[in-house]
Amino acid sequence: MEAFLAFIATVVATLFAQATLARATRNRSPQDGAWAFALATFGLASAALFIGVTTGWDNGTFRAFYLLGAILSVPWLALGTIYLIHGNIIGRRVQWCLVAFSGMALGAMLTCAVAPGIAGSAIPVGKEVLPVLPRVLAAAGSGLGALVIIIGAALSAIRWMRKPGPAARRRAIANILIALGTLILSGGGLIQGIVGKDTAFAVSLALGISVIYAGFLVASGAVREPEQVETSTSP
Repeated sequence: MEAFLAFIATVVATLFAQATLARATRNRSPQDGAWAFALATFGLASAALFIGVTTGWDNGTFRAFYLLGAILSVPWLALGTIYLIHGNIIGRRVQWCLVAFSGMALGAMLTCAVAPGIAGSAIPVGKEVLPVLPRVLAAAGSGLGALVIIIGAALSAIRWMRKPGPAARRRAIANILIALGTLILSGGGLIQGIVGKDTAFAVSLALGISVIYAGFLVASGAVREPEQVETSTSP
């Protein structure tokens, strides 16, 4: 089950990243570039998860999975929200801070001591195998990033609900889906008692990115001509 869900998450994230990269290449908008990078890291993290649960975890696979998935993907996704809401000047400042944060995270994951014995198909738990710094970076990056995405999507949905017309309604629905998908990604622990830790994590990963991608598709269908779609986390 975990391998199948990890495969689904990898496929969805890859398709999502390709669509967003194509849009970024066409429009040259910084938020599209940030989203494309975030989705690429998410797809690679999902691929690492698939490898880990099918062939067994090792030190390198877990480091890649934790760096790309737990630390980097959500903050870079949130950067697109900041660009869209606050514009290029503030967005660039935040981007440079995020580049420094990403460099710190890369250095921390390459040099930190990982507890021995990572093996088998069970997903390693960060607090059991990693020192404090990588876990703090993951909590700060993913926590703040998710907060930015959810608040931005909620505010944008409220704004579009107040406007008439089917396109405005589609954009409002798109933002609701984006906020819901982000909540799902952050809430895997809520279903651990029902299906178990590893399955809960894989379910939240595959379902969360699928719901966010659904928001992207709804937003893209809100207009017939390619244009800037005013959602908070999707092009």
